Amino acid sequence: MKLILKNSYLSVLLFYLLIILSGFLKSDPYFVTILIFAGLNALSALGLSLLMGLAGQISLGQNGFYGLGAYLSALFALNLNLPVPVALLLASILTSILSLFLAVPALRLKGHYLAVATLGFGEIVYLLLNEWGPGGPSGFGNIPKLSLGSLTFESPLSYLFLVWTLFLIAFLLAQNLANSTYGRTLRALHSSETALRTLGVNLVSLKVKIFFLSAFLTALSGAIYAHFVTFLSPATFSIFYSVLLLMMVMLGGIHSLWGAPLGALFVTFLPETLRPFKEYDILLYGLILTLGLIFLRKGLLYPLQKGLKKWISF
Repeated sequence: MKLILKNSYLSVLLFYLLIILSGFLKSDPYFVTILIFAGLNALSALGLSLLMGLAGQISLGQNGFYGLGAYLSALFALNLNLPVPVALLLASILTSILSLFLAVPALRLKGHYLAVATLGFGEIVYLLLNEWGPGGPSGFGNIPKLSLGSLTFESPLSYLFLVWTLFLIAFLLAQNLANSTYGRTLRALHSSETALRTLGVNLVSLKVKIFFLSAFLTALSGAIYAHFVTFLSPATFSIFYSVLLLMMVMLGGIHSLWGAPLGALFVTFLPETLRPFKEYDILLYGLILTLGLIFLRKGLLYPLQKGLKKWISF
């Protein structure tokens, strides 16, 4: 067990296998669907965790990247007849490039000024999708499912494997990034921009690169979402999604990449757990999230780590 704790790669693999096995063993389509949404949220939250937890840059515009990735991928597949994998990749890259038009001016700001700037971007994207998007507020459907050659992803279990495998790859790459020289520089950026500036580091270039990566992961999550549900409407991509991602990262643990999957699983499954309370479920949902932010300052990861260490020592 001590080896598992020390070997981060083994820990990630065990976590991944636990998720996949729980989906296959439960074999309930509804449960598997919730796990898929949790995986999509985890992928988006990972991008925000890199941006906020590692680089210390606040973003409330992730809903814009999520929506652009979903709409662009769907339109590429429908109108240009591109293969869905190509549409996914192209939509994610294009969204990341578009994010640079926000990143270059916005990342010169700090703190709540940056948060307001990214919030404005997310609202602009939402309004554009609502007014000019296909189907307007009502949305559009008939979006093709993901397919690789003759293999078409139809069942929830196939999407479960796809989504969490992509998350596994993204998480391992993010861990390598965090442990690299670039990652250590980003941590220094989080601690003191002034110190890095005195060392001659190009802060704008540093911020733009991590912003690009964060936008890519969120857009990729949105693109997969589009081809999983096969129907899109602007309501899915409101500011509420950005707030939800922020809650996931904060509750999971903002100072560790593990906060992204833990927070995503907790926040995604919480409404389903509270359904038996009927009309009180929303009240309890808000209360639990509020109490979590108050009493779990270090996130869910901290008590889990303490409990695991006690269990091992026992």
